[in-house]
Amino acid sequence: MKPRATGIAYAMLAPALLLLGLFVVWPLCRALFWSVQGVGLLNLDAAAWNRGANYSYLLSDPRFRQAFLNTAWFVVMVVPLQCAGAFFLALWVNRPERYWRWLRTVFFIPVVVSMPVLAVLWTMLYQPAEGTQMGLVNAVLTTVGLSAQDWLHDPQLALPALAFMSIWQGVGFQMMIFLAGLQQLSSEQLEAARIDGANACQRLWYVIVPGMRHSIVFVMTATTILAFRLFVQPYLMTRGGPQDRTLSVIQYIYETTFLNRDLGLASAGAVLFLLLVAVITWAQYHVQRRGAA
Repeated sequence: MKPRATGIAYAMLAPALLLLGLFVVWPLCRALFWSVQGVGLLNLDAAAWNRGANYSYLLSDPRFRQAFLNTAWFVVMVVPLQCAGAFFLALWVNRPERYWRWLRTVFFIPVVVSMPVLAVLWTMLYQPAEGTQMGLVNAVLTTVGLSAQDWLHDPQLALPALAFMSIWQGVGFQMMIFLAGLQQLSSEQLEAARIDGANACQRLWYVIVPGMRHSIVFVMTATTILAFRLFVQPYLMTRGGPQDRTLSVIQYIYETTFLNRDLGLASAGAVLFLLLVAVITWAQYHVQRRGAA
């Protein structure tokens, strides 16, 4: 590249690099620095080196381990179901007729609605039976002969209820990515497979899935990262309860920072969480790429 072109390229990148450094790199460096210190949120000048005591405390804290377990279970529930559901929705709505475009819009609408709004809505939908009043979910259950449940206050049901709500909210985003990948597939290959006698399942497994491998890898990686960011749903709908069964790692970090005002401990939690997500995402990405090769 010529020197003048190189200078223009760096000049164009400079604003983005400046913002990246200011809002990502610098806060990350500060978090790493604070994570090995005893420092309060309102008393930064009194920071003192504590030789990694924050990390030792977190690894032995039952509440942090519970938050990590909750977040991991949430990811395990959401990622496969949301990705599989989005893939089959994309197959279903991948039609040229105009009214199918409206159906795509219907599935995508929850993605653009604010999560706090949806949290309030689903809290009402999950409302337990109180006299003659109950949420729509329990009303449907009682209509088909099943018993109403106290979804958000039952330790066994609260996290799956949040996972179901999150799958419903985000499936339209992954559907649109899969839909874009489906529309890039070669129609000649699909037609050749049909002429050779391949049924729908065989065309799906031997033609569509291999042709969609890059979209599948991207969607699963992005969905994993988004699922690990669990915060708004439990914070607004359950406050981390009951019995900390919906407490997420991000909510734990938030409470440690702003309620307990322990910036050092919160920074250590954030660093551990970042490393965990980075390692899992890296491993998932490379395993999927290797399997798709």
